[in-house]
Amino acid sequence: MNLITVMHPASAAAEAYRTLRTNLHFASLERPLKTVLITASEAGEGKSHVVANLAVVFAQAERRVVVVDADLRSPAQHTLFGLDNARGLSTALLGEDGAPFLQPTSIKGLRVLTSGPEQGNPSDLVYSSRMGAVLAAIAADTDIVLIDTPPLGAISDAAILASQVDGALLVIAAGKTRREHAQAARDTLQRARAHVLGAVMINV
Repeated sequence: MNLITVMHPASAAAEAYRTLRTNLHFASLERPLKTVLITASEAGEGKSHVVANLAVVFAQAERRVVVVDADLRSPAQHTLFGLDNARGLSTALLGEDGAPFLQPTSIKGLRVLTSGPEQGNPSDLVYSSRMGAVLAAIAADTDIVLIDTPPLGAISDAAILASQVDGALLVIAAGKTRREHAQAARDTLQRARAHVLGAVMINV
């Protein structure tokens, strides 16, 4: 598990994730955050690593955490955590309960619902009524659910999910994310009536 919060927990980067965890705690004092969507404006900006590392620091604080890999086109969480991807979110959305597909990790209190086998209609799956039911079932048995979604650039999946969660974070990569793309992504989330919690800048 090559994650900075696991390999180097005393590093400045790991401490930055703990600061982000604290900021999310204070952001939820008046509006509890049970489900948080994390996305980016374009591919390759590091959102999946942000999801995984944030999940680790939440678990290290003795919270029950579930990561849901809702990036059905380019999933990464099963690779980051070294898990099997034969069953997962896509399987659950095709009619089976998602809870049995949660896989434990080597981090106490942290489980992952991987993306599952690739399907030909990921947007239709995400848009289905099953998605809300799966998220509700998972959230009922955990403290926080972190959802890794496709970037907002040309895919509607994240915008579809944004209205179904308690909050959304936008990942921005220093030196890579273009300002206009980040602004467009923020605008997309706002049009979707998402509760935009803020942005996470990485590679600073």
